[in-house]
Amino acid sequence: MDERTKRRSEQGFTLIELMIVVAIIAILAAILIPNFVNARSQAQTAACESNLRAIATALELYYADNQVYPTASSVSVAPALLTANGVTYLNNTPRDPAAQGGSGAYILTTNLASNGSPASYTIVCPGVHVGSTLAKLPLTGGTSGTTCGTSCTATKIQYVAGEGLEAAP
Repeated sequence: MDERTKRRSEQGFTLIELMIVVAIIAILAAILIPNFVNARSQAQTAACESNLRAIATALELYYADNQVYPTASSVSVAPALLTANGVTYLNNTPRDPAAQGGSGAYILTTNLASNGSPASYTIVCPGVHVGSTLAKLPLTGGTSGTTCGTSCTATKIQYVAGEGLEAAP
């Protein structure tokens, strides 16, 4: 083999080739990173909704057995709160994955039946959620059948007895 041919075959990548590879990697990163951030927010919202439903189910079981909800006014939800007559209705203490700092405990407020109104409760998720992940939830105090929408400004999720999940400001 000729000496020149041998040197050319041993040369590395050109600057243009390296710049093209770096540009392709940058484009892929620009596409993928926002998707991962949004997926994380959606997962946190889904976990909060699931925890709220689990707590609501435990409250309904408690009510079915005892004919009253546990007395609570802005109290952290814990298994001890939902225990009566040796029966524990909630096995673990759910934590909100979207809560920044603090305990991430869900807050329960119950209301006794009065003046013909049934007993009720509200469970509030302590975390701050991205509004776009709450788009399918009805807005607290909104008209029946409407959802928060794609430009939702709500940041909280709550569960209200008889109403279900709601997006709250």
